[in-house]
Amino acid sequence: MKNKSHTLRSIADTLHVSIATISNAFNRPDQLSKAKREEILAACQQLGYFGPNKAAQSLRRGHSGIIALVLADSIDYMVSDPVASSFIRGVSEVLKSHKSHLLLFSGSSDSINSVIDFVDGFICYGMPRNPLLLKELAVCQKKVITVDFALPERASIGVDNQQAAFEIAQRAIAPDDRVAIVGLRITHGDDTTKVMDSPLVEVETSVAHQRYQGYLRAIKEAGVVLDESLVWNVPESSQAYAKIAALEILQEPQLPTTILCMSDLIGLSVLRELLSAGIKVPEQVKIVGFDGIEETKRHHPILTTVYQNSTEKGRIATRMFFSDKPQSKVLDYQIFSGESC
Repeated sequence: MKNKSHTLRSIADTLHVSIATISNAFNRPDQLSKAKREEILAACQQLGYFGPNKAAQSLRRGHSGIIALVLADSIDYMVSDPVASSFIRGVSEVLKSHKSHLLLFSGSSDSINSVIDFVDGFICYGMPRNPLLLKELAVCQKKVITVDFALPERASIGVDNQQAAFEIAQRAIAPDDRVAIVGLRITHGDDTTKVMDSPLVEVETSVAHQRYQGYLRAIKEAGVVLDESLVWNVPESSQAYAKIAALEILQEPQLPTTILCMSDLIGLSVLRELLSAGIKVPEQVKIVGFDGIEETKRHHPILTTVYQNSTEKGRIATRMFFSDKPQSKVLDYQIFSGESC
């Protein structure tokens, strides 16, 4: 009868052999004849036993071959995001070459304590939704690589988001423009709303803060005064949340002439809603995005955006994890000139 609670000892007792014989069948095949090993393995399979406890072995060795990827938000949201999924693909490619495994960990979780004993370390993709995780990651004794944000004394990787946002905005804004910003998590709100007097996210290393500051710098250098009623916060990089902001933009007494969007998914949603309303892009309204996802090239006008190679970023972050002395890196990006600006 199959029994999920079987142990090495109970299997040995059931098969009337020594514990060493069972262990050798799984871990040291040269210690048994081929026929004996196959006999033991077949009997174990019938009993539903597939070898000694790997978690216990990992704890004894101090190495599990499992890397935890701490995502910024919930797993279901992150894996549906094309930028995050591209990053995960890059991580997976390198882990495969190292014969290691990936554990996806939600940035909304209460604590890393539930997994810290079973992983070799952490790659953190984006600032976790739960700020308490940052404190734990900053002091944990295992290797931590951060992506798109920084922790003291930890290696980090990312693009210069502020400079990239500045350059894309500088390309779009003309001196007499009326500028709107559709931001991504620039406040702590959970709904799509105008920012107005809402307190902004002030963590200087966050992507949202850096991109917003880049936009503001470009607006200032163009000699434009930003109307604070034309700044929206979108809680997730999704077309559904961005659509709300786009529809509110269309209700404005005077349309903005330039809309700066903090992600391509936001930019594409705004673009679609404006085109559906008969607004000409870029003749009446210019729109820019950020990230350079493939979907932007399947829509016309093609979105002008900042391109960063998220898959390669995942590869580099994972290679850094396996490095003996990982060093922080700032990656290149490109301004992709589409048709929307």
